[in-house]
Amino acid sequence: MSNDPPILVLGGGCFWCTEAVFDRVRGVLDVESGYSNGHVQQPSYEQVCSGHTGHNEVVRLVYDPAQVSVRQLLGIFFATHDPTTPNRQGNDVGTQYRSAIYTTRPEQEQAARELIAELEQAKLFGAPIVTEVLPLANYWPAEAYHQDYYQQHPDQGYCAYVVGPKVAKFRKQFSELLKPEVGA
Repeated sequence: MSNDPPILVLGGGCFWCTEAVFDRVRGVLDVESGYSNGHVQQPSYEQVCSGHTGHNEVVRLVYDPAQVSVRQLLGIFFATHDPTTPNRQGNDVGTQYRSAIYTTRPEQEQAARELIAELEQAKLFGAPIVTEVLPLANYWPAEAYHQDYYQQHPDQGYCAYVVGPKVAKFRKQFSELLKPEVGA
């Protein structure tokens, strides 16, 4: 295994929301919006939105396990999206919005499956968790205008009414994992 920081890829609906949350997590070194686990090479946003590429809107996290564990990252993931709705997050509907954990290391898959089993046993969500757990495949970065979208457009309607509340929930529920420079 290399000494490179681990990568974990998460699909929790619109990548603008997921990116905005994980940009604020201590120990997350880089967050990139992208598309993964589909069958088209270098898909465009329009192609992914058509539902015909098989890709999911995701965020690619590079993280420092000395600062944040994969279990903590997954805890944030499950707390900031609905893992019980197949191919849907709120008003965003389609296979590109499915709940997913795409792993690059065996310990990530193990942590994901263990946490899902615990959440299911606790009946925390009131419905079965439909999050897929698969190895990362065919990842492509999203177009430049999707990167850091919330940071660049906090007053845009979707950001103000959908992304903002998710960020606020993260700040309240996971304040101990908030990056000091972003938490002010």
